[in-house]
Amino acid sequence: MGFSKLVPYHEFQLSENDHIFISGLEYELLSNHNFLKDNHSFFKWLHNQYHKRVNISSVCTGTFLLAESGILKGKECTTHWKYVNELSQKYPDINVKKNQLFTADNNLYTSAGVSSGVDLALYIIEKEFGSKFATDIAKEVVIYFRRSESDPQLSAFLQYRNHLDYRIHDAQDYIVKHLSSTFTISDIAETVNMSTRNLTRLFKKTTGITIGDYLEKLKVDRAIQLLSEKNKVESVARQCGFYSANQLRRILKKHKGILPSDISSLR
Repeated sequence: MGFSKLVPYHEFQLSENDHIFISGLEYELLSNHNFLKDNHSFFKWLHNQYHKRVNISSVCTGTFLLAESGILKGKECTTHWKYVNELSQKYPDINVKKNQLFTADNNLYTSAGVSSGVDLALYIIEKEFGSKFATDIAKEVVIYFRRSESDPQLSAFLQYRNHLDYRIHDAQDYIVKHLSSTFTISDIAETVNMSTRNLTRLFKKTTGITIGDYLEKLKVDRAIQLLSEKNKVESVARQCGFYSANQLRRILKKHKGILPSDISSLR
């Protein structure tokens, strides 16, 4: 369906079920006093939408526009790595995160760049429509730059990959791709050109979880996904790299407090 005319933004009647996405602009424009002054009415409108509980997201330097409207005061946010210092200096009353792909603070969302804006969009889709739908979207548009087709569930993936260290992303990619295989930390370290000691330290510092715990959580999420698709327990155990079906049962009980027979009732 086409539109006969463009509707001015201030004529939209939005609610808490709606989303506004603010794209990035050249920093020279964002730091131009006349530009900001000329768009005062837009900032006022954006501020009103925030208080109406409309969901507001920014991509890359679009965070500056949210900050200028005043809605980021006391909130967590991020922006392109080149401009995080400028954002902090210009708006000292906001909490700028320097090493995150995106942030989510109630109905406010910000992303570090264009690529992480896609990660943010998938996060929002997952939040509103569930992990399976978000994963299907990612596959449909072939978005694997920070994930692979064999990732278990988007939620587990996002929980430990909301960072910007490419070496740890590569390590996580290796783990996901070899989920059903036997490998060592040395194998991962060799792939990402790091020592095992440095990899172990940096992985925990960056993700907040050890490599062993991360691997186990991925296996559990993958197992739940496969079991929910009616795969046999023995087959799921093999695909997830468990030694036996009994080990799978023990791990599921440890992490989720459930057994394979309980999975169908959870979906």
